[in-house]
Amino acid sequence: MRAKPVIAVDAMGGDDAPGHPVEGAVMAVRAGCEVRLVGHEDQLREELHRHRLAGDDAQRVVVVHAEEAVAMDDPPITPIRKKRKSSIRIAAQLVRDGEADALVSAGNTGAAMIAAKMVMGTVEGVDRPALAAALPNPKGHTVLLDVGANIDSKPEHLLQFAVMGSLFAQEVVKTSSPRVGLLSIGEEDSKGTELTREVFQALETSGLNFVGNVEGSDVFKGTADVIVCDGFVGNVVLKSAESLADMVMTLLKEELGRGFRARIGGLLARPAFVDFRRRTAYDEYGGAPLLGVKGGCFIAHGRATPKAMMSAILRATEYSEANVSSKISERLAERQSQEAALG
Repeated sequence: MRAKPVIAVDAMGGDDAPGHPVEGAVMAVRAGCEVRLVGHEDQLREELHRHRLAGDDAQRVVVVHAEEAVAMDDPPITPIRKKRKSSIRIAAQLVRDGEADALVSAGNTGAAMIAAKMVMGTVEGVDRPALAAALPNPKGHTVLLDVGANIDSKPEHLLQFAVMGSLFAQEVVKTSSPRVGLLSIGEEDSKGTELTREVFQALETSGLNFVGNVEGSDVFKGTADVIVCDGFVGNVVLKSAESLADMVMTLLKEELGRGFRARIGGLLARPAFVDFRRRTAYDEYGGAPLLGVKGGCFIAHGRATPKAMMSAILRATEYSEANVSSKISERLAERQSQEAALG
């Protein structure tokens, strides 16, 4: 195993590519990460020249040429069927071939997920990879999954999501003995859909630290460290949360600009607002991991800032150092063996 994980960065993915991905990679390299920048070589070297990396930092960046890029409005299957020389596919191939340990992309989310699943492959024991999001709560972060990779899920899939989310929370978010909750419309095990009622019973005997059903109002309270749901519900929760955070910041700015007294109050409270912004901003965490694929895959927002890209690379490095993919496979194999012994 390498002394330091290598992260393949899709430098042509995102609204501000290749500028923001390259700058974020440079920031990560200066923090000690090893990076493979994948994209049009001339453009990437031009961007790198602007940042004047030298010495050991310069040695930790390797440029890998890719002739094509997947656009944000391209169909998700594009890197598999049409743009086979695209930066996102080549980045996935680097992970598949062992030349990198994980990939990071701020490009087309669907294309990134398809490339990860079909090129890198899924972890043994995982039927469907799940996209996770780390949402802020008063004490840290709550891992919510799935937030969009699977619209229709079976009970077994949600049980796998719980195992993967628990391991991610433990190894990367650094939560000891993560509490796992099942998103439903009431705390009682009789509440919810047929799917959630069946999953509730399975989670009770899963060996996880299952705390029962949680409701939408619990998502940001820290009631659970990991919250499991299907991709349709999770995506609605995530998009609503992002919209609410933007609205709160907009309203605060408007109100603090109304009159002299409000502006003075805003200046006095500025440190608190800066801290609030830091705790709720997506760029603090960087990207959402696609759990259940071989290696690691972190998908950043299309408008990811350089700081967000750096954070995603740091999280991908931590994920690889903790060997989360192998631990997911081991945990699922243990559960299957226990079920076989009982059955």
